[in-house]
Amino acid sequence: MSPRIKSLLEILAIVALFALSSYLVRQNIDFLKSIIGNDFGILFYILIAIFAVVVAPVSMMPLIPLASGVFGGFYAAIFNIIGWTLGSFIVFFISRKYGVPLIKKFVSLEKMEKFENKIPKENLFLDLILLRMIIPVDVLSYGISLFTKIDFRTFALTTFIGIIPFAFVFSYLGTIPLKYQIIGILIAIFIIGAISEFHKKLK
Repeated sequence: MSPRIKSLLEILAIVALFALSSYLVRQNIDFLKSIIGNDFGILFYILIAIFAVVVAPVSMMPLIPLASGVFGGFYAAIFNIIGWTLGSFIVFFISRKYGVPLIKKFVSLEKMEKFENKIPKENLFLDLILLRMIIPVDVLSYGISLFTKIDFRTFALTTFIGIIPFAFVFSYLGTIPLKYQIIGILIAIFIIGAISEFHKKLK
């Protein structure tokens, strides 16, 4: 199977899981709110988001509609930003301290090598922000931590800024009807592709 077809199938699987999750949440929203619509549920969701970044490649996409349905689109986005940012910070510190011998237990080194040539060697601020928008949070966090000498301050700021747009986009997508979700996700994928092309022209 070619890499392009594999990537396409992965995208379709994510769209399908997102839509299915959204449907199930809507069918059981009152029950879900009674179970996790509290401070403990918020904390648990953020911990899952952190786990998804550190123990790659666990995807948060199917759970975003759950947070959107229970907490609302705005708060779901905030919780995602908190979880993904904290998870990235943990990745940064364990990568810098322990390096490849430990990291290979959490993430595929083959996948890391795939993104290595996309990581800027000069730590350009805009470049890093754009990469945050087009490469999964987990993979890029490991890649930047392992293959660059970027300082933590720059890493933290570009991570925070870069994950905000799509954290809100996908969180609010989880609150709209199913047919519009699918259209919205496809538009988001198109925008990510456009950002990727713009990023290539900058290099």
